[in-house]
Amino acid sequence: MKTVFNVILTVCVLVLIYICYASIMGPINFDAEKDVRDKAVQARLLDIRKAQAEFRNLNGQKYTDNFDSLIAFVKTQKLPFIYKQGELTDEQLENGLTEKKAMDIINKAKRTGNYNEVKKQGLEGFTRDTMWVAVLDTIFPKGFNADSMRYIPYGNGAQFEMDTVTQITKSGAPVSLLEVRAPYDVYLNGLNKQEIINLKDMQAKMNKYLGLKIGDLVTPNNNAGNWE
Repeated sequence: MKTVFNVILTVCVLVLIYICYASIMGPINFDAEKDVRDKAVQARLLDIRKAQAEFRNLNGQKYTDNFDSLIAFVKTQKLPFIYKQGELTDEQLENGLTEKKAMDIINKAKRTGNYNEVKKQGLEGFTRDTMWVAVLDTIFPKGFNADSMRYIPYGNGAQFEMDTVTQITKSGAPVSLLEVRAPYDVYLNGLNKQEIINLKDMQAKMNKYLGLKIGDLVTPNNNAGNWE
């Protein structure tokens, strides 16, 4: 009888030790895994932000709410790149010479074959050429997979929520706003459910979005991330 009691007591002690360990390590493990997933989601949101910035520059200052359009843009669009060689001296600038005027002189010389004015203005070796470089070769690292932009890391195939809206400013000018979101429920799925509930409850009490996002459809914020 005494042996049975000792066994039961030992089991109870071990269970209590496990419960204490789990109560301490549970939140620690959750935070560690959440940090890993947060960083992966943040990195992809920043990729989307870079792509949208270039899309806006070449599409009438408007963002797109469609990933097919954004991905096709990244894969096929080329961006203007100004190749510069030579700089105007202080004396040239003081004499009213600008880069545009300098290039007008150089281009005229190329058309006519008369380079006297180029030499007179001291513009030998001065060049400003526009080259068109693929988006993939300009703003993303080599090997970047544009198709992956739409998918939330650890989201089991779920896509980012992406919306745009056009607001009219006080001056009457239209401004395009962007918001791209990844809910906690999607990319933290599979982690401790109670910890996720606690996290969402804390965010809700602070009137914050329950997840990670860039941009805002109400207040212009230069597409800042809500973790920045």
